[in-house]
Amino acid sequence: MPGAFLYTGDFISTLTIFLRYSRLMDIQLHPSGVSGSIRVPASKSQTIRALLLATFAGGVSVIYNPLDSQDTRSCIDACKAFGADIQLDDQTSSLTVMAPLSFPSSLAIDCGNSGTTLYLAMGLAATCTSAVTFTGDAQLRARPVGPLLQSLIDLGATVTYPGDNPRVGYPPFTIQGPLTGGSTEIICHTSQYLSSLLLACPLATAETRISVPLLNERPYVHLTRSWLDQQGIRYTTDLEMSRFTLQGNQQYHPFSATIAGDYSSASFFICAPAIAGGTITIEGLDPEDPQGDREILQIVKQMGCTVSWKADHAVTITSPGKGKLTGGSFDLNAIPDALPVLAATACFAQGTTVLGNVPQARIKETDRIAVMRANLSACGAQVEEREDALIIHGNGTLQGGICHGYDDHRVIMAMAIASLGCEHPLHITGIDAVGVTFPSFFTLLNTIVDTEKESVL
Repeated sequence: MPGAFLYTGDFISTLTIFLRYSRLMDIQLHPSGVSGSIRVPASKSQTIRALLLATFAGGVSVIYNPLDSQDTRSCIDACKAFGADIQLDDQTSSLTVMAPLSFPSSLAIDCGNSGTTLYLAMGLAATCTSAVTFTGDAQLRARPVGPLLQSLIDLGATVTYPGDNPRVGYPPFTIQGPLTGGSTEIICHTSQYLSSLLLACPLATAETRISVPLLNERPYVHLTRSWLDQQGIRYTTDLEMSRFTLQGNQQYHPFSATIAGDYSSASFFICAPAIAGGTITIEGLDPEDPQGDREILQIVKQMGCTVSWKADHAVTITSPGKGKLTGGSFDLNAIPDALPVLAATACFAQGTTVLGNVPQARIKETDRIAVMRANLSACGAQVEEREDALIIHGNGTLQGGICHGYDDHRVIMAMAIASLGCEHPLHITGIDAVGVTFPSFFTLLNTIVDTEKESVL
């Protein structure tokens, strides 16, 4: 997709108003109020699901308004490795996906930093007889996938590892089908384990029964189920989603779909007025979308912000005033990606905020519980770390200083938003990872900064 990664130019253009950089991909941000209107990029989760399903659907599918980011490009590369032909139409902002007539006998997929691509493609790879080798960058190779691999083995797939001393349960590995169905039990510390099985098992040769004694991040499974429902896939489950039965020998069909705005990306701009004061309108969000991070609107509302929906999928967030938020206790099990920005937001509230029941935040691109405690503490916050939680004792502000990006896009963006309310400038080392999901983040942030305040410059 041309244009998305002319990153240096986009980055430098944002510096003209409120950023200064000390070396490439480090920035120094200054406190500022916020105001204005933005449109956030499309959903990463929805884009990746659409691409993979189109690759296994047969025929030609069209995806409108897809997200262009490093993660979705990794997914496009994976789909092309399976044999799909994918073409961009700039005029309609769409991707046309022509599914392969057959899969190569063997193929290798480098998922880069995209955990979503890795997890979801693993299950679909097990439905064909190709030998599919998966790898990724250093962060991805450190992410555990053992439970999903074991379930695929339970259901008929073969898994092998390269070399004499492999790290069992981690990439790289090779999966080979076919998936024959049967029964498996899987503990889902990440919902993507279950989503992978749900996408794959309709293509198995026989019925599949899945038992799920633990399921984190439930909204993402609802999102996957919405795709199954649109495709007419036959399955049953209970209210707790603890058991699934999927009929075998089903197939996916070509489709056209428009990808809605990404609530995970929007979360940073939802929290911006809460931190800095002011009002922001965000366009392109569907109030009925199954994305779990939609819940962040209710959280900032509980903390004191005003949230109002307008026509044409636009939502306006208004702050009660800088430093006037109220702390609270929030269960983030369903929305772990919101932990970094909500931790930053909690520093600008009065009183204690508990962000709990989110142990899976430790197995994302980084251990986000540990790195957010380190970053916020370096900026003067009082933060306690628990095995599955952060406890922030807010006093309405942060001091600023120096913090680290940890090569984690959500940590970088959370600290960038935190800088708006700091007493002094905030220097963030290493920001290039924002391109993983949100290449235009700093460009959009530039558009909502209150440039009339002298402290911005």
